[in-house]
Amino acid sequence: MKKFMYLFNVFFDRNKSGAIDKKDFDIAAEKICSVRGWKVGDPQYEKTKQVLANVWVGLKEKADADNDGQVTCEEWCKMWEDYCRDPNSVLDWQNQFRDFMFDLEDTSGDGTIDEEEFTMICASYNIAPEESKDAFSKFTANGTVEINREKFGDLWVEYLTSEEPNAPGNFIFGVTKFE
Repeated sequence: MKKFMYLFNVFFDRNKSGAIDKKDFDIAAEKICSVRGWKVGDPQYEKTKQVLANVWVGLKEKADADNDGQVTCEEWCKMWEDYCRDPNSVLDWQNQFRDFMFDLEDTSGDGTIDEEEFTMICASYNIAPEESKDAFSKFTANGTVEINREKFGDLWVEYLTSEEPNAPGNFIFGVTKFE
């Protein structure tokens, strides 16, 4: 549960309102585009806005049980608990978000994520560089595992489904402990 709440608080509830809504995705898109230097009219700017809008629509359809236009902590955790019972029931928006995160972290566009790229993106979410470097070391087995799109996908599923605290996938969001 702590892992899901970490995602909720750090990556999704960007305005710290206690619930996820469309505004959070607008804030995230602007922050991501700013960090990457993408301006209005740039193809990456437009793609970022569109992908995050799609993710919001999918998340809202799946998790907003009371249809109030926001996803509460309880609704968020219920959605991920359902996913954990059947990881093959992955939804399109979840795949889009996973792929978006890979592309965001692969700043060079070479098909892999390296420590510098990972640390830079984590810093944009206020994760200390020392912490994200430690996390990177853990999910890459001290740099011996190349993080391509396929490996990232495997680690993503492991993050969401593993109850083993030291599973490599538990470190792909930049921290080594979930407080």
